[in-house]
Amino acid sequence: MILGIGTDLANIERIQGTLDRFGDRFKNRVFTEIEQQKAERRKDTAGTYAKRWAAKEACSKALGTGLAMGIAWRDMSVSNLKSGQPVMHVTGWAAERLAEMTPAGHQATIHVTLTDDHPWAQAFVVIEALPVSPSNA
Repeated sequence: MILGIGTDLANIERIQGTLDRFGDRFKNRVFTEIEQQKAERRKDTAGTYAKRWAAKEACSKALGTGLAMGIAWRDMSVSNLKSGQPVMHVTGWAAERLAEMTPAGHQATIHVTLTDDHPWAQAFVVIEALPVSPSNA
């Protein structure tokens, strides 16, 4: 069953301007160390940050809160599998909200996809609840 859907579109040039203006202060407030390491290794640093910004916005919408109700930017983070597939992680209040919205006997999975075409970066998040079988409990 689908618990939530969120999408966001971020302007890469706007994120670049924010990086230029606020630098580490912005990065440390919004992005985890893993996200920063990934972005700083990439040729398109601003595009990488913009996709992760959009993913956090999309995730907060899928959680049904937006960036309100106590969710911090760093409560949501994106890493990548070896295949390159992005994976969304939640901690803190975002994890609490996810647990609250997940029906008993189910396990939540967060699906995320990212794309960019300069000057735009986009993310789409779907939160799905799957029944937990007794053998997997």
